[in-house]
Amino acid sequence: MKLTLAAPITTWDEAIPLGNGLLGGLLWGEGGTLRLSLDRGDLWDERPAPGDPLKGFTYAKIERLVAAKDNEAISKIVDGAYFTDHPTKIPAGRLELDLAPGQAVTSFALDLKTATGSAQLAAGAGAVEAFFSAVEPVALLRVPGAAPRALRLLAPQSVKKLGYPDPVRGSSDTAQWFTQTTAENHVTCVYAGMKREGDTTLVATTVTFSPADGADVVAVARTRVEAALAEGFEQRWQPHLEWWRWFWAKSSVRIPDAQVLQHYNLVQYFYGAASRAGAPPIPLQGVWTADAGELPPWKGDYHHDLNTQMTYMGYQASGRFEEGRVFLDFMNDRLPAFRKFAREFLEQPGAAVPAVMTLAGQPLGGWAQYSLSPVHGAWIGHLFYLHWRYTRDEEFLREEAYPWCREIGETLAALLKPDANGVLVLPLSASPEAWDNSLRAWVQPNSNYDIACLRMLFLGNEEMAARLGDPTAAKHWGELAAGLGPLHVNARQELKISSTEDLTFSHRHLATLMGIYPFNLLNIEGTDADRAVIQASVHDIDRLGVVSWCGYSYTWMAALRARIGEPEAALRHLKAYLHAFILRNGFHANGDQTKTGFSSFDYRPFTLEGNFLAGAAVHEMLLQSWNAHPGAGGEGTIRIFPAMPWRWHEAAFVNLIAEGGHRVSATRENNATTWLQVVAASDGEVRIRDNFGGRTPQWNRHVLRKEGDDFIFKVRARDIISATLPKPAAVPAAPANAFLDEIPVAPKDPGVKMTL
Repeated sequence: MKLTLAAPITTWDEAIPLGNGLLGGLLWGEGGTLRLSLDRGDLWDERPAPGDPLKGFTYAKIERLVAAKDNEAISKIVDGAYFTDHPTKIPAGRLELDLAPGQAVTSFALDLKTATGSAQLAAGAGAVEAFFSAVEPVALLRVPGAAPRALRLLAPQSVKKLGYPDPVRGSSDTAQWFTQTTAENHVTCVYAGMKREGDTTLVATTVTFSPADGADVVAVARTRVEAALAEGFEQRWQPHLEWWRWFWAKSSVRIPDAQVLQHYNLVQYFYGAASRAGAPPIPLQGVWTADAGELPPWKGDYHHDLNTQMTYMGYQASGRFEEGRVFLDFMNDRLPAFRKFAREFLEQPGAAVPAVMTLAGQPLGGWAQYSLSPVHGAWIGHLFYLHWRYTRDEEFLREEAYPWCREIGETLAALLKPDANGVLVLPLSASPEAWDNSLRAWVQPNSNYDIACLRMLFLGNEEMAARLGDPTAAKHWGELAAGLGPLHVNARQELKISSTEDLTFSHRHLATLMGIYPFNLLNIEGTDADRAVIQASVHDIDRLGVVSWCGYSYTWMAALRARIGEPEAALRHLKAYLHAFILRNGFHANGDQTKTGFSSFDYRPFTLEGNFLAGAAVHEMLLQSWNAHPGAGGEGTIRIFPAMPWRWHEAAFVNLIAEGGHRVSATRENNATTWLQVVAASDGEVRIRDNFGGRTPQWNRHVLRKEGDDFIFKVRARDIISATLPKPAAVPAAPANAFLDEIPVAPKDPGVKMTL
């Protein structure tokens, strides 16, 4: 629960990350200088690219240009829209403190439990402490000893690229600030005040923005800072601590791998620090926009071809539904923009999500095969479906989940037309990032990625409509799902890119495997044919190697391998990610930072989806509760410790959540479950998988029946099912494929295909 970094920290992306969902800060520095890079989630320049090249550009025009094999014309318009300076996320600024003479920073730390950052000072001079209040839009720092020599506020230089005027500065005896006029005459204010409090100095800072805080951003900022200074550090810290106590009390995990456990806890912390009701959800870099004189990588935008989906796939099992709901509510609020996009770009009813979009939900452009594909919204729909499956929140189902997914499905259904074989296909198809933005990237409709996304949406809609008592709609969605035809498989039983294209190269986006994970359309409890496809496809990915992978590819594969019951492979991929693809503060870097062959990509920009997938992978090892027949209704089977690596001899978790909202806790000793507890969330049946190795559980209540490998209990809400099992006398021998090393070995030549 604590991250410690030696000083100096000389770059913003290795800093201590702090935040409260709306505001974010990065604590770093060296010697006698402390820096706090400041961000705010809704700071955006929403102006379209010069000339608004996407205006009037339609899906039908892309169809005609693809038919004419004129991909350059598409790229000129769509890439041209993206590779301009705006729209973009924009940074807020930076606070710098010159410490008192003789004071110097020796190390930095982040206490995850209290969401408090610190900078340890030399010679026993104490530590500077900092937190971003969990309940107020303000941050506080407490500096021990003599007063700092100076406090400076630095305006971001990167916004000059956007044509903004110079910032306007102001100051008083105890405070300083600057305002920055941004696009559309909006104004942001960065404000900091300072006060001596005994033998310490208290600094408070905030960022205000005129669309949210009113026209007088200076007055609002001053009020917030002065109130925080008047109340004091301890008084403001207490409600902050209470919020974080509540956050951490939801669930907990214990595994005998300090590196994996610390990263898991850091990922949970990111949800609390960067995804909060009343604030925007997590974009590519969360609330930690670049502070290096440049605009953020990839505009700091919302990418929906895997990034946002993977970011919000790790919250369900840990019970962080408030944090996950932030993204879903955000997407629901933007339905008017998505309806407009469907109407104007696709020329269809319903709603469609631009796969690369601004805070307001406007299309940004980029590689047209992916940025303007209508299918990615179906994957987002899976998150609405999962949220309902885990919470069984009937109001959410009725008012938000099904209506949102229904509108997305309406647009996609309107686009689908039967081909010569009667299979429903889209006019255009692609497989994310395969062949980049070349003409070849337009593949024969439908790609396996498209089929998986469409089928999962339609099956989810079928189940949700049935639950809401609309059998006619349920039948319609089920027919659409069936009309898509089977996934494309070659003679070796390997999932293909499309009907005409095998996957023949190492690829960072595991698009061909979507039907396995996350959608579970193919699973190990299916038919023999399903299992054959799973094994052949996964092992083919191994054969093709990792030379073109990113960090998130490793964590995605770790979660997938756990889902299909391959724990040793899951751990290998997870450890490779932790070795080569994180910066020292834990941020996921896309490229191999060791430059030792875990990927040929060695670039640095960080995005957060790889982090959250790592958390999801741990959940898949500890607890699974999926339904073997997606869309069929009913609860999934609870599988306790279903994919535990051999070396994790002991483990435990408390209050992880299974589908249906049931709270599950368990203990593992000598590689075996020795205790479990399930607190039922609702009336009905609970199914618990017998994966206990022949040992007989001593249940606290009557087993209704046993079906195959599942114990079935009849319960009412809040009933407790518990069992103890005998502890094995010793740890069993390691399997032949056990992962026993801390660091996987990478090939010396980055061009060599590496198989884990």
